[in-house]
Amino acid sequence: VQLQASGGGSVQPGGSLRLSCVASGFTLDYYAIAWFRQAPGKEREGVSCISSSDGFTTYADSVKGRFTISRENAKNTVYLQMNSLKPEDSAVYYCATGDPMYYCSEDYIDEADFSSWGQGTLVTVSS
Repeated sequence: VQLQASGGGSVQPGGSLRLSCVASGFTLDYYAIAWFRQAPGKEREGVSCISSSDGFTTYADSVKGRFTISRENAKNTVYLQMNSLKPEDSAVYYCATGDPMYYCSEDYIDEADFSSWGQGTLVTVSS
């Protein structure tokens, strides 16, 4: 099981980026995928999660209305569209997956539920 995150970069406040998480070695169809981020000196936090069975999605309060998670199973890829970016969104972003058929919680995105992680992609929001 391998996950490859990409799409990070530098952007001005208010700008947009789309992150991609490509899976290899397994079929993404049956797996939930979550995005996490970690800023320097801060704990890693869950950003968004998308379930496999019905595409149910959940978001951290800090990104609701600005970020959209989606999946394209035919490409074995999950995306995180990030709009209206703020300096506080700056972090290394990771995608992760866990047990087959895991269903994203409505209330939390807990890294303990995810056992396979990509290498991270850096997002910097600055003027």
